Amino acid sequence: MSELFARPTRDQWVAQATKALKGADVAGLTRTDADGLGVAPLYTADDAVAPVFAPRASDADGRAWDLRTLIEGDDAEAVNVAALADLEGGAASLILSGTILSDSEPLARALDGVALELAAVGLDAGLDGPAAADALAVVAKGSPRAMLRFHMDPLSAFAATGLAPRPIKDHLTLAANTAARHAGAYPEASFFLASGRVVHEAGGSAGQELGFAAASALVCLKAGVAAGLGLEQAARGTVLCVSVDAEYFDALSRVRALRLIWRSLVKALGLDVPATIEARSSRRMLSARDPWPNLLRLTAAGFAGAVGGADAVVLDGFSRAAGRPDAFARRLARNTQLVLMEEANLGRVDDPASGSWFLDARTRDLAEAGWAEFQRIEGEGGVIAALKAGTIQARVAAARALREADLAEGRTQLIGVTKFVNADTRAAPVEAEPAAAVSGGGDVCQPLTPVRFAAPFEIATQEAAR
Repeated sequence: MSELFARPTRDQWVAQATKALKGADVAGLTRTDADGLGVAPLYTADDAVAPVFAPRASDADGRAWDLRTLIEGDDAEAVNVAALADLEGGAASLILSGTILSDSEPLARALDGVALELAAVGLDAGLDGPAAADALAVVAKGSPRAMLRFHMDPLSAFAATGLAPRPIKDHLTLAANTAARHAGAYPEASFFLASGRVVHEAGGSAGQELGFAAASALVCLKAGVAAGLGLEQAARGTVLCVSVDAEYFDALSRVRALRLIWRSLVKALGLDVPATIEARSSRRMLSARDPWPNLLRLTAAGFAGAVGGADAVVLDGFSRAAGRPDAFARRLARNTQLVLMEEANLGRVDDPASGSWFLDARTRDLAEAGWAEFQRIEGEGGVIAALKAGTIQARVAAARALREADLAEGRTQLIGVTKFVNADTRAAPVEAEPAAAVSGGGDVCQPLTPVRFAAPFEIATQEAAR
């Protein structure tokens, strides 16, 4: 084969690229991201790093990954209809959000007919996570093999709102005590969610998101041990969460990098516990004025989660930027994953990115950037102290400003928003979303407020049309 197809050299590529650029320096094709990392236009064997192999460790009931759906609702019967439809339609597990989590009685009605030993049920309850975990434990009573995903994550809720009813350390202690109380009864349960999504959704860089997730994981492990969990038990009960978006090469590299960071973290603690990673689609990438291109963005995000080796993948409905997705939007989100899984067969190869010069190099770079941010946070006294001091928020704001400048100056485009804008858009139906009630009285910090990069351009388009 090598005799038939000569392997071009880098110099030959540079010559051809320079010709295509009409004499411009090819160095201009190298971009620098918000973490200060260079991304070159070409990677060859000369750029090869030590091969990265970071496959998912789990097998979701014979599937490559767990197809997990998010159901947001306040009416138990409506949530039950949606949950059963999703599970019957191909989902393997659920995440529930809304006021149904406030008590075991509405939660039991919402989960009527759901076999908790077969379908994992996760919670998205913010600072009310311990109460929601107690409610789910009551619903699962009599099912010791129930696959409960308590997903307690007080740090993200505190960072997003900047408020907490009590000192955030007390919220962590309450979450850890709740985990310790239910650990014996539900050996298949996971307790904590260590997520960097709050940083991503506020406009942060990949390294900042990964570092925040690692710092959150360490806090959860310490709190779990203090509450009486064994260190290994706490580690196995911690789920990591990372965002995936339409920039799928970077997104899948983030998933792989998070697995490497966790590997280093638990090794430093004397453990050998594989990471469990939940990848959730980015909301900052979504458009509201013209929601239909979001279907392509979400497909790319699902691709990144699958190829990157996430254990579970959660895709939002395409209309999420305008409100809670309806049954149609949830069905499309579910079917997007089914196509990726069953028709594209993305999970048939363990870590298909392994061996790619570019993706291995990018994974290493992001892992190192995430680890550096983790060390930076720890040097500032840990994630709680850094949030209170505002140092994390300042770095995120700087990264967000770079992204906004790239969009404003045309160096980065949002299809359908800044380029190829559809003048005749068609709205998608959504369900009303009640305003979230936020209570204070305890710790405060500058919030990591979510952004949506399309929003200012959509406002400008609407004003121009008037």
